Amino acid sequence: METINHTHEHTHPHPNYHPPNYKKPGKFNNLLNPLRRVVDGIQVKNNRIAHLICQTIPCCCPFEQQIKLFGRSFDIPALCKLNPLYDEFVGLRFRALSYLADVCGEDVKKYIC
Repeated sequence: METINHTHEHTHPHPNYHPPNYKKPGKFNNLLNPLRRVVDGIQVKNNRIAHLICQTIPCCCPFEQQIKLFGRSFDIPALCKLNPLYDEFVGLRFRALSYLADVCGEDVKKYIC
């Protein structure tokens, strides 16, 4: 099997350029990193805990709404992305679903939106 060597460098004429999805770590993010590691480190090894996680963490953001007022509709976007631990909780829910489906052989359709 051949190895692939990455030889070109990623340089940009502007030294402060960051890709569009780049997030600069701030003090708030640094404070949450230990909590993020704790949530990411939770291993699902019990079907009762897996069911509890799937029931507690919703499959879709419950805050997204469409309101009709005076014949016009207004969309209130999902605010879950404002939760700084959103990605970690979604990952935990996915691990619980995977445990129930792969290890326990259970049908997880009731937990999927």
